[in-house]
Amino acid sequence: MTATFPTRTLLDAALIDELPEGESLRITPPGAAPIAIFNVGGEYFAIDDTCTHQDASLSEGWVEDCAVECPLHTACFDLRTGAALGAPAKIPVRTHAVLVEDGVIRVAVSP
Repeated sequence: MTATFPTRTLLDAALIDELPEGESLRITPPGAAPIAIFNVGGEYFAIDDTCTHQDASLSEGWVEDCAVECPLHTACFDLRTGAALGAPAKIPVRTHAVLVEDGVIRVAVSP
């Protein structure tokens, strides 16, 4: 089911059983850039999947605490804020609101 809001759409991304703790997944919403979703200690976070330093999938990176390290050049991003935490990345990634309802992970996607 997809609910539409004035500037965002809530997209059913996955069932919580499909994203175990410490894991991530990549979704590609229609008409939007890929999004990486992470399960960190039972909390779910969503950010743009592409590293702002170089074209790499952050869903394939390493997660520690509440940060993801890019698999190419060790750029790190805060999963809560999207902030770049160190070189070589200087530009943050966009974050997306996550809602869990009835065992479904839903992500707010902007067009």
